[in-house]
Amino acid sequence: MYKNYIKRILGFCISLTALIVISPVILVVTIWLHFANKGAGAFFFQERPGKDGKIFRIIKFKTMTDERDADGNLLPDGERLTKVGRFVRSTSIDELPQLFNVLKGDMALIGPRPLRTHYMPLYSPEQMRRHEVRPGISGWAQCHGRNAISWTEKFKLDIWYVDHLSFWTDLKVIFITIKKVLVREGISKEGNVTTVPFNGHN
Repeated sequence: MYKNYIKRILGFCISLTALIVISPVILVVTIWLHFANKGAGAFFFQERPGKDGKIFRIIKFKTMTDERDADGNLLPDGERLTKVGRFVRSTSIDELPQLFNVLKGDMALIGPRPLRTHYMPLYSPEQMRRHEVRPGISGWAQCHGRNAISWTEKFKLDIWYVDHLSFWTDLKVIFITIKKVLVREGISKEGNVTTVPFNGHN
């Protein structure tokens, strides 16, 4: 009952309430990033696989500029990540616009994080099971290392969540996530400003 009905209803109601309450914050951050990103915009849209592998467009706050080198190639992430963007990312504020994805039904508040579409052919059948549920803004893997753990560990934690999805599991994820955000733990893997790309092995 919770997995198929109550989880979706709760997610919609909580997301709608949260968006109303934090709308001033979203407005301020949008303006702040508009100028910090040097005209690149305040929002980032990207296709991601959702439940059953259905593709949707995720929305996040944009934390990097679109600056390019002399050949027209984007500069490395570390050079495009602004001071404002670094703060927005370290405090997880960049995730807030995904509440709109939850309202639409593309995502849930809690579930495996939606990854890049080009990773899908690299998944093993077991890893593909992460798409049996809606992806989430936070998840079991985020509670146990976030971007600081290996991909192998992340997928194991994602599958554990799929097999143990319940109201109490989600409640536990919410409380642990709040703690992780407050201490800014596991934002990135050591030596990287963003998460390490998945290559099918790491």
